[in-house]
Amino acid sequence: MEDLDTPRVVPGSADRILRTLEAFGLHWDGDVIYQSQRSDVYGAALDQLQTAGYTFECSCSRRDMSGTGDTGYPGTCRLGPTRRGVLTATRFRVPPDFVVLFDDGIQGKCRFNTHELGDVIIRRKDKIIAYQLAVVLDDALQHVTNVVRGTDLLESTAWQILLQQALKLSTPSYAHLPLVVEQTHEKLSKSRHSVPVEPARAGVSLTTVLRMLNHPPPPELENDVPERLLEWAVHQWNPVAVAHVRSVTARDTVHAK
Repeated sequence: MEDLDTPRVVPGSADRILRTLEAFGLHWDGDVIYQSQRSDVYGAALDQLQTAGYTFECSCSRRDMSGTGDTGYPGTCRLGPTRRGVLTATRFRVPPDFVVLFDDGIQGKCRFNTHELGDVIIRRKDKIIAYQLAVVLDDALQHVTNVVRGTDLLESTAWQILLQQALKLSTPSYAHLPLVVEQTHEKLSKSRHSVPVEPARAGVSLTTVLRMLNHPPPPELENDVPERLLEWAVHQWNPVAVAHVRSVTARDTVHAK
């Protein structure tokens, strides 16, 4: 459960997420692990990276980075924070002019240059461990071998592979599904039209999503119970149907969160 960003955690949201997954016929192995309870694990990894010289402190503000985000960070603080007396974030020092290559199960061969990626934040100014470092450790400690997620995290895979190498961790196999977007190409889950999924309409939502992924269920299974739809989808799944597709446009009936 990704609940590291404690100031933004809504009370009860974790339980609602788990109940929603169950309503959609999606279940998990073992106990649910909460990131908020693993600060010692993340802290030890951060110490390891700092000791090995893979990090530096950054005093850049959001205004300084306006228009760039983490991607393409120009290395302003690589030799030390440029501002004194302010809180600093910890960045992972990516190797210069290095190319990260990986073969994605859906998007095919992917190539990212570290010069374009820039040095990613792994601990925020409020001392909260950032997603990129936390998820690398979560995957490794849970022995995750296959990661399936949306293409909005395709670029993050390059940073995560570099972190895995720095921490001497194994690299899972990755497959990035098309992202659901608005007509304006804005990510649906971040748009003003986004509404929570309805557990009571799980079959309808699954049918819609399968159609969007070029796997339309047969008429007799449309809007059926999740268990039957998922059983059909598992046996019929063909990654070629969505190969190299980065995004699909949402329909009005899709509920995204």
